[in-house]
Amino acid sequence: MISSAMDELLAQLRAAAEPTRLRLLALCARGAFCVSDLCAVLGQSQPRLSRHLKLLVEAGLLERLPEGANVYFQVPAAAGLVHQLLARLPEEDPLLAADRRQAARLAAERARIASDAFRRHGADWDEMRALGLPAEAIEAALLDALPERIGRVLDIGTGTGRLLELLAPRAGAALGVDASRDMLALARARLAERGLGAHCAVRQADMYRLPLPDAGFDLATMQMVLHYAEDPAAALAEAARVLRPDGLLLILDLAPHGRAELLDRHAHRWPGFDDAGIAGWLGPAGCAPLPPVTIPGPLAVRLWPARRLAVPVAALPALTF
Repeated sequence: MISSAMDELLAQLRAAAEPTRLRLLALCARGAFCVSDLCAVLGQSQPRLSRHLKLLVEAGLLERLPEGANVYFQVPAAAGLVHQLLARLPEEDPLLAADRRQAARLAAERARIASDAFRRHGADWDEMRALGLPAEAIEAALLDALPERIGRVLDIGTGTGRLLELLAPRAGAALGVDASRDMLALARARLAERGLGAHCAVRQADMYRLPLPDAGFDLATMQMVLHYAEDPAAALAEAARVLRPDGLLLILDLAPHGRAELLDRHAHRWPGFDDAGIAGWLGPAGCAPLPPVTIPGPLAVRLWPARRLAVPVAALPALTF
């Protein structure tokens, strides 16, 4: 005769024994998520995920946390079986790693949109101003690192499109990509207002899986983006993939700092970067670092240029639409 404890254990094992439900457990073990968040991370429909969540809750592997109009899901503290199961999953599993990156990006996106500065300044908001950084000096340093004519430009994490506006006079064509639809709406408004829509465009995309061909751009920029990245090496490898041989990659981001509150208030994943760390990621991405530039300010900003080498680079698969 099967005991009630054994019956409960078997029910939990059956509930967990499905790929999507394992992904849900891996995510909810890292924090609380609402259904819309989980749909965005896993790329699945709400009815489908709701059925999976119901089974996991009934089995005691997840708990529901009502909060206003939303319901959040997380792994209960007493659900030791979940942690035992997840401990057997490889940390480097590509699907689980992609889920973690997507979840981190979603958190950063929500933090940006929710910031007081964004609500107060609308389309004029950007993170440089929110952090009190010298925007004019930063933009001047970036332009000094570029030739007068650039060709095809890709701005990864374009935000409100300010960098596209800045580079438009030099670019033959420019594309900005961002994960946030709200930011892209502001960028489109900015470009249209300034009459730049003819050769500047924006689209939604994941910086880890750009829906773009290999070697399609002469310049790729990542301005104040990398400190949000769960996996900077993967983001840089994908940026390098879309550059032509000898194309230029410009990374502009914070130098190492001691401002721990930025990781919570602005959802930063990294407290700045040093030259050795950036160079260590650029090499495997197939890029040769060029001399960096420092822009002093309340927080030191560093500009790291690099050239795409004419060698194969292992790239993440592109999205298909």
